[in-house]
Amino acid sequence: MQRTALITGGIGGIGTAICQDFLKDGYRVVANYHPAEEKTAQDWLEDRLKEGNKDISIISGDVASFESCEEMAEKVKSKIGHIDTLVNCAGITRDKTLKKMTKEMWNDVINIDLTGVFNVTRQFIEDMTEKNFGRIVNISSVNGQKGQLGQTNYSAAKAGVHGFSMALAQEVIRKGVTVNTISPGYVETTLTGAMPPEVLKEIVNTIPIGRMAKPEDISYAVSMLCDERAGYISGANIPVNGCFFTSF
Repeated sequence: MQRTALITGGIGGIGTAICQDFLKDGYRVVANYHPAEEKTAQDWLEDRLKEGNKDISIISGDVASFESCEEMAEKVKSKIGHIDTLVNCAGITRDKTLKKMTKEMWNDVINIDLTGVFNVTRQFIEDMTEKNFGRIVNISSVNGQKGQLGQTNYSAAKAGVHGFSMALAQEVIRKGVTVNTISPGYVETTLTGAMPPEVLKEIVNTIPIGRMAKPEDISYAVSMLCDERAGYISGANIPVNGCFFTSF
């Protein structure tokens, strides 16, 4: 049976790696993008199709809006069918120390990084439980575990993502649906690639493995948790941070 995966933020660096791994594993893949990214998303899709990937499509939707997510879900279900695998990967940062942080900066991050997980998951969870199978993976962050100066909004949102995952996991485990969190450390993306070399060097020096993660390091963990054999793993947080932060 072919599985179908929806990845929010699917055209980003980590999202792209997740999409590519799902395609290799034989999934039908739907990559979500923000409506403002239409041109970028179309170019992204064209690149995937040129690579020979036929089971890939894109869908717009603002994860910060419940109504937009409802519309997105209706389109996905009518055009693609049942979604049995969901990866909530969409996220942003708006970094400032708390005394300089505006209400808008706080709300933007909470609405996308945390409320967005609810807005999207709410659209598909009932279908998964009715069909007695589902895999949900929510992308958090090491900074949701340890905190980070200048990221009270981001750290709060990402800690909340795992709280959401632990609670929902208990609600749906008897229906064959697993809900887990992955907490990446620093990852090589266009965002980190734009940092000054000296800053990147300082970051890498704090990571025991001696390098930042590649997007494929994260996507591998997603693939593992979404495997049908992973049905006994739920409510877990998988750190993928090169030993940057360790805990029970």
